[in-house]
Amino acid sequence: MKPSEYIAQDGLGLAALIRERKVSGNEVLDCARRMVDVVNPQINAVIETYAEALAGSKDPVAPFFGVPFLTKDLVLHAAGQRLEMGSRLAQGLVFEHDTDLMARFRRAGLRTFGRTTSPEFGYCPTTETVANGPTRNPWNTAYMAGGSSGGSAAAVAAGIVPVAHANDGGGSIRIPASCCGLLGLKPTRARTPIGPDSAEGLNGLGVEFAVTRTVRDCAALLDAVQGAGPGDPYVAPPPVGTYLEAMSRPAQRLRIAVMGTAWGGQRTAPAVLEALGATARQCEALGHVVTEAAPALDWDEFVKRTMVYWTANLTAWIDQVAAVLQRPIDPSTLEATTLACYRHGQALKATDLLSAMDFANRVCRAFAAFFAQYDVLLTPTLPAPPAQLGTIKSNDASFDAEGWTRKVFGFTPFTPVFNTTGQPAISLPLARADGLPIGMQFVGRFGAEDTLINLAAQLEQSVPWPRVAPLALTAAA
Repeated sequence: MKPSEYIAQDGLGLAALIRERKVSGNEVLDCARRMVDVVNPQINAVIETYAEALAGSKDPVAPFFGVPFLTKDLVLHAAGQRLEMGSRLAQGLVFEHDTDLMARFRRAGLRTFGRTTSPEFGYCPTTETVANGPTRNPWNTAYMAGGSSGGSAAAVAAGIVPVAHANDGGGSIRIPASCCGLLGLKPTRARTPIGPDSAEGLNGLGVEFAVTRTVRDCAALLDAVQGAGPGDPYVAPPPVGTYLEAMSRPAQRLRIAVMGTAWGGQRTAPAVLEALGATARQCEALGHVVTEAAPALDWDEFVKRTMVYWTANLTAWIDQVAAVLQRPIDPSTLEATTLACYRHGQALKATDLLSAMDFANRVCRAFAAFFAQYDVLLTPTLPAPPAQLGTIKSNDASFDAEGWTRKVFGFTPFTPVFNTTGQPAISLPLARADGLPIGMQFVGRFGAEDTLINLAAQLEQSVPWPRVAPLALTAAA
């Protein structure tokens, strides 16, 4: 198999070729490794490759039988492999068991052969760390790949793998998907398992899944890994049929609300507004009813309350890692903004967390009422195209915890509220400006990933997007 043939396939396409013995699994994996060798020095997305790929299911029926795969260096882990969370503090940390989702990725047939970069503990919308350096956007290496799943998104867009693990606590699947021209679905809360190490991620804000190039890979992978794990505290509503089947169901006439101005009043760039308008018109052309409308949100209180979740959890993670590895918690092990948020978390009271939970409940109730009127909300994923590297500096000691949180959420004001509500949200690469991708975010009702997947399939056919960045085409030639 030639690299050009490899990058032309999505995950299901590669699995079919392996299953039909038109190419061997080792040939496909060799292509993935060659792409790492060629493109990774330019983008710095893969921080480790394994001498032996981790075994996936040997059953040819597995949907992603033999497909090369990479995992993000945060939360999910594989037995015996390092999980360093983008931090000097966690260097060398190893778990002796798979997480539940890692076990499901294996059962799906995926062959994991390395790890991708993450910002330190995921608390940043760009992947530029002291520990590993900046991850670069394959569309233009002077620009950010997004975060916190920036390494995974850059690797998929650069043709290294067709699908990679990602997770999302405030936009961390959708942001890099938008920056790198990919499809990024944040599933409904509890749709995918996060155990056994945690009962829930970020008190329910965090969810695990992946970034992909095609809708069908997204749907098939969600079919393969969805559902509660043993001992999970709650479950998402079960799907009706499969998500792969949902792609081809007869399209329903959806009521789509469109929101172009972010909560907090941040300006949306003209190129993004133009793309939003074009997307809204395309949805109308597909037969949907499109209306300008948006749910109300007190942005100032939202940022302050969500900061409680983030800093409380961050403090607990840091204390646990430092205790296991016997390392100090100071500027020698943590970036400046991480340390500021850690100190803020240390000062929180239990009642602060309860107040944050009370606010989250009010947001969920209000948004549920809004989504009783609309099936889908359309927004930009980000208010501007990808920014240049260095725009957001996580090792900047001038920030306190609130200043950093406002910086992070101000950069990505359309995404984090749907981590609070737990609703599914998907970023689709429907536009480009000055050679850089622009993502559009579609948000569905709680539990309604099938609606988003069906709509995404309609848009994939009517507004097809490039499968990989130009860098991948050059490298594979």
